[in-house]
Amino acid sequence: MVRKAQRVLVLLGPAFVAAVAYVDPGNFAANFSAGAKYGFLLLWVLVAANLMAMLVQYLSAKVGIVTGKSLPEVVAEKLGRKSRLAYWAQAELVAISCDIAEIVGGAIALNLLFGLPLVVGGLITGFVSLLLLVIYRRGATKYFERVVMALLLIIPIGFVVGLIMKPADPIALAGGLIPRFDGTETILLATAMLGATIMPHVVYLHSALARDRHGKVQKKLISEYLKATRFDVGIAMILAGSVNIAMLVLAATALRNLPGTDTLEGIHVALGTAISPVVAFLFALSLLISGFVSTSVGSQAGAVIMQGLLNKKIHVLVRRLITLAPALFVLAVGIDPTQALIVSQIGLSFGVPFALIPLAMITSSKRIMGEHVNVRAVTYAVGAIAAVVSVLNIVLIYLTIFD
Repeated sequence: MVRKAQRVLVLLGPAFVAAVAYVDPGNFAANFSAGAKYGFLLLWVLVAANLMAMLVQYLSAKVGIVTGKSLPEVVAEKLGRKSRLAYWAQAELVAISCDIAEIVGGAIALNLLFGLPLVVGGLITGFVSLLLLVIYRRGATKYFERVVMALLLIIPIGFVVGLIMKPADPIALAGGLIPRFDGTETILLATAMLGATIMPHVVYLHSALARDRHGKVQKKLISEYLKATRFDVGIAMILAGSVNIAMLVLAATALRNLPGTDTLEGIHVALGTAISPVVAFLFALSLLISGFVSTSVGSQAGAVIMQGLLNKKIHVLVRRLITLAPALFVLAVGIDPTQALIVSQIGLSFGVPFALIPLAMITSSKRIMGEHVNVRAVTYAVGAIAAVVSVLNIVLIYLTIFD
């Protein structure tokens, strides 16, 4: 029993790397904007999205452990050349959309902390993420995981301090668990929150993280590895979900209806005024860490997508420069950074069905998964998640055009 517990602890790590993407700068923008303007109204979205994410990330890791391949590699085996190119294009666009949020978020954080111009901050964020990628590429997977886990634990400190100083109303908090909307903008925010929580590029990545971490697992050990993975995913997603919920609750408690809270800069100022300059500083520090780490994870996801679907590799520096360019453009032309963050998360939600439908089909295939195939309830659950996100996106398009 002791040995099994020790083995489980040793196998922890891949899910924490994936969890970083669940607390990226896009989450900051969407969650704080939702809480400041609508209070606890959309709290239920975060709770539901986090439960969905637990299942999705576990199934992604399961593909890597059982097949010894990444999800894009398994998908590529089922598609013709034209279909693979089309599928790769949408998956790469999703990864780039996420990268915009992360680079912009890091740039804003550096501006808040040190007054650096946004373009300079974007370049620094890209450079730091490149250094983290080099660690991963050189085979120091466990070291990379430990660095990410340590940084992930720093992110919630400011939110915890803020909630201690400004506790939430338990009754209002409970009321936020009742599913409902209040107009087109709440659907827009809910879609952004969902896209920032169920991240399609991390669905592709987690399978590769599990494969790289564990290698080709012996058949007799697969069940044990899957058990450890459930533990890994559970802890990581609870941590990431708690951080997201803390963002919204802090905004709903301390920043409700305050002016300027529709931007990250305004939120930083409001936190300093409504709570404490210390909380404002910790907010900016958390945003910076989030930008640094999540963009390295996002860039790695793009590499996994390309290698799996096209069987091609691009040098990490070249890829970093290519994916950095759109974010630097957004910063250089003066587009509202916070709005760009929220829109990028909506873009992510449009990529969710393209990741989840193949994931459901692959993990429910006995020929691919063998004895570890999904039970029907799990397959139905993943299908329902993809359907909900798709319907939400369709409603969003309709309301945006006709409202």
